[in-house]
Amino acid sequence: MDSFNFQAPTQIVFGKNTEAQVGALCKKYGAKKVLVHFGGGSVVKSGLLDRVCASLKEAGLEYVLLGGVVPNPLLSKVYEGIELGKKEKIDFILAVGGGSVIDSAKAIGYGLANEGDVWDYYSRKKTVTGSIPKAAVLTLAAAGSEMSSASVITKDEGMLKRGLSTEYAYCKFAIMNPELTYTLPAYQTASGCTDIILHTLERYFVAPSTKTLDITDMIAESLLKNTMRNCTYALSNPCDYDTRAEIMWCGTLSHNDITGDRSFGDWACHQLEHELSGMFGVAHGAGLAAVWGTWARYVYKENIARFVKLAMNVFGLPYNSADPEATALAGIAAMESYFASIGMPTNIHDLIGRELNDEEIRELAYKCSFMNTRTIGQFKKLTIHDMENIYRLAK
Repeated sequence: MDSFNFQAPTQIVFGKNTEAQVGALCKKYGAKKVLVHFGGGSVVKSGLLDRVCASLKEAGLEYVLLGGVVPNPLLSKVYEGIELGKKEKIDFILAVGGGSVIDSAKAIGYGLANEGDVWDYYSRKKTVTGSIPKAAVLTLAAAGSEMSSASVITKDEGMLKRGLSTEYAYCKFAIMNPELTYTLPAYQTASGCTDIILHTLERYFVAPSTKTLDITDMIAESLLKNTMRNCTYALSNPCDYDTRAEIMWCGTLSHNDITGDRSFGDWACHQLEHELSGMFGVAHGAGLAAVWGTWARYVYKENIARFVKLAMNVFGLPYNSADPEATALAGIAAMESYFASIGMPTNIHDLIGRELNDEEIRELAYKCSFMNTRTIGQFKKLTIHDMENIYRLAK
């Protein structure tokens, strides 16, 4: 196994009614005035926001509210949060929501602790040196941002989507009550589970020269099977606590590096999808499902054995010793069939309701390649021309 780093400093408070502890936990981590950051109306309608605020009051903490985070969180909202944070002298950020809200909170935290335009850090012009502390009350099992070092923000102008991973991104704590996910629409549940699956697959498909630990691979394979099984059950039994708990914990483990050091991972599908959701505003998980199969068929010959392992250990497919490629391709088809079974698209036409045109393909690849200045992927390094090919084949 190649050398790796593992860091997961976030305190997890998991279980029913755990949001009642949020005030005491914020106080434990030094909060005096909290920015409560959230998305749309669901946290208001459900009463969760009121419960969170009541807990903060009970702990003797001041707070201000900032809602309005949208899926694929926008830089304009981050700027609003930074301005409000400076005005109100905020010293702690509490994200109440899913990955988009948590990612937005992380960006605000960077903006309050570092000089200049926070976008310069996401566009790699400057290096982050700190953040004000933050925490999360999770309402959606998907992104794993509650226990990861990563965040992704979209710049309104040009809809450029950029990710940033630093040691300063980790939440101090995360409240995880599976009951808060009961009312999620089926499509959102399936899209979230697809994101969990892809966070695991991105780490599973390492560069051909990278050696992995069997135990890490087995954890990843078990997490994939567990997520798939429980997602299917949750779609018809949305209020089953144990099912929702399994999915929520899988979401966290899929992105805290327990299934593999993110620096070894491929991440090409995420990069390809970021441009799709930037251009069309689609759900992140759905976009991942739309490109994964095409990416897999485009790259699998770089390490057929890795795809064979997925086919056998996750889907239980028999090994064809006379034709290992057939086993690899059967595993790819099985994954696509699973995505289809939970209502996810397996091509871009099904994702956006039409095929991409040539101009859109060129623009997507140009942005994904950072204006033709980088390749993506480690399992197979993809040039701008490869990116165009994958978008065209997936269209």
